[in-house]
Amino acid sequence: MSDLIIQKSVIKNAPKAIFIMGPTASGKTDLAVECVKAFEGDIISVDSALVYKHMDIGTAKPDESVLREAPHRLINIIEPTEAYSAASFRMDALREMAAITAAGRIPILAGGTMLYYKALQEGLSVLPSSDSGTREAIEQQAREKGWEYMHQYLASVDPVSARRIHPNDPQRIQRALEVYQMTGQSLTEHWQQQQQQSLPYDVIKIALIPNDREQLRQRIAERFHLMLEQGFVNEVRTLMARGDLNLNMPSMRCVGYRQVWEYLEGKMDFDNMVEKGIIATRQLAKRQLTWLRKEQICNYFDPNGLIYSEILKKLKNSLSL
Repeated sequence: MSDLIIQKSVIKNAPKAIFIMGPTASGKTDLAVECVKAFEGDIISVDSALVYKHMDIGTAKPDESVLREAPHRLINIIEPTEAYSAASFRMDALREMAAITAAGRIPILAGGTMLYYKALQEGLSVLPSSDSGTREAIEQQAREKGWEYMHQYLASVDPVSARRIHPNDPQRIQRALEVYQMTGQSLTEHWQQQQQQSLPYDVIKIALIPNDREQLRQRIAERFHLMLEQGFVNEVRTLMARGDLNLNMPSMRCVGYRQVWEYLEGKMDFDNMVEKGIIATRQLAKRQLTWLRKEQICNYFDPNGLIYSEILKKLKNSLSL
């Protein structure tokens, strides 16, 4: 049986770490829990939605029984009113990885937020902090001319970012323009100037990519219906009742939450909400798969029919356990 490919660190005798990546509904959590059972490891969540408290059903957060069996770090760490960035994740994840390694255990990073993996492996460009004056000037211009115009303006100064940012994403358009106006350099130029910050671990990267995409689409639909049965609508209703949340906040832009929120506001009927929620989740999975195809030194597995014992044996061999 061949060992898994390990991405070697530039640091001699670096400790090992495992990444378990994949699109939504591909079985990442299940495999991570099996890894915890099989050898001495601790899970770190790599999910931009699981960081939020009070958002359990719509984020498919592991239930209490799973968390008792295999605790996850970096879940339930902030309120839905707060923001959490890739830079924050990198800092937090490195701290948790160091603590796990110091305890003689193996960090197991599992989740589908691919930007977080990228930030962890490559570091992030140092960008200026947000400036209220610049931000207000951009917002005023947007109120006068519309966000479509602002997106066109972004395309004229930073075409790469404009292609990457959807015209209906005012927050990211605003931030890209803010960086440009504050520094005279585009967001793309900042990323290009970023210095590589190597991760001090030998990483085994596992990507769960279904060969049967239709089966993945079906699993996504089934999981969304299950969330609704578990009380997803009531969860969003409770969040709305707080009075301190709105659809412009990153937490409420998590897949599914916007659709249920708009349903509760009467902007669409139930069936339309379900359809839009499933479509949004499938689009997320598509974006995740696009990221995964770019991963280097990665071990790919089809989760459909995957026998966990086989991959665990390979892991043990590669980790020399």
